[in-house]
Amino acid sequence: MNTLSNGGSEHPVDSQAVAPAPRSETRPMIWSVRRELWENRFITIAPLAVTALVLLGSLISVIGLPRRMQALAEDPAKLHGMIVRPLSMAPAPIMLATLMIGMFYALDALYGERRDRSLLFWKSLPVSDLTTVLSKASIPLVVLPSIAFALSVATQLILLLVGTAALLGSGVSAATLWTEFRLFQGLLIMLYGLTVHALWFAPVYAWLMVVSAWARRAPLLWALLPLLAVSAVERIALGSWHFMAMLQYRMTGAMKEAFAFKPGSGGDVDRFTQLDPARFLTTPGLWIGLAFAAACLAAAVRLRRSREPI
Repeated sequence: MNTLSNGGSEHPVDSQAVAPAPRSETRPMIWSVRRELWENRFITIAPLAVTALVLLGSLISVIGLPRRMQALAEDPAKLHGMIVRPLSMAPAPIMLATLMIGMFYALDALYGERRDRSLLFWKSLPVSDLTTVLSKASIPLVVLPSIAFALSVATQLILLLVGTAALLGSGVSAATLWTEFRLFQGLLIMLYGLTVHALWFAPVYAWLMVVSAWARRAPLLWALLPLLAVSAVERIALGSWHFMAMLQYRMTGAMKEAFAFKPGSGGDVDRFTQLDPARFLTTPGLWIGLAFAAACLAAAVRLRRSREPI
């Protein structure tokens, strides 16, 4: 407790009441992420719409589960695949949708605020360019994978409950359904897969954000044109497609490096033994990509600092 003197009288003043709030209490990063969610409602609406469509199609399939289980009761191998595949594959469209949403968001993240001139307002706030760029990068790298995980979990739980109700209503035991589909194991595999893809696609998101910060028109064209030009020059000069092969590896290599697929599995992942984090974390492509992503984000920070509204 402090005192202030005014004309010989002293008035007690609470020092905590007049002291400015520490900067950490303002949490600029958290509020910047919230701002992105408020301004870009499609980040949450689009995954919800895709989830609704997935549920609609999957529920139609689950309703016919009792008949198919009875038909395959004598073939355990086919029975396992018939039960597990629809439930394990239901989250795939949701994850793919969030991946595409993340790319479109990254391409417009810094271009959009220059186009609508809101950049002038946001720069007037006490939030650094670094915090702003990192908050925008966290949307495809953290927020969208988290949304995909939550919606995928909800989808699988709903399908399990509806499948259980359909089996019990048909006089078939639901124990096989819960035994064959290992829910907890599936959730951990899903979380691992989302983490793998977020790290693997980090350079893609970062590249799109650099283009978003730099381009004055048509950012999608500027994001693709340099890549196509390099591939064309290599083909003409050297007669090879190494650069295009590298791009293809970046877009499709996550599953190959992070999972060990069984022969004849068709790309399904339903066992912990199929996870290969050691190989993924020691893959040079992962760390080269993360280094490239860090360089691109640093460039995006500098470009945001110097760029003016369009």
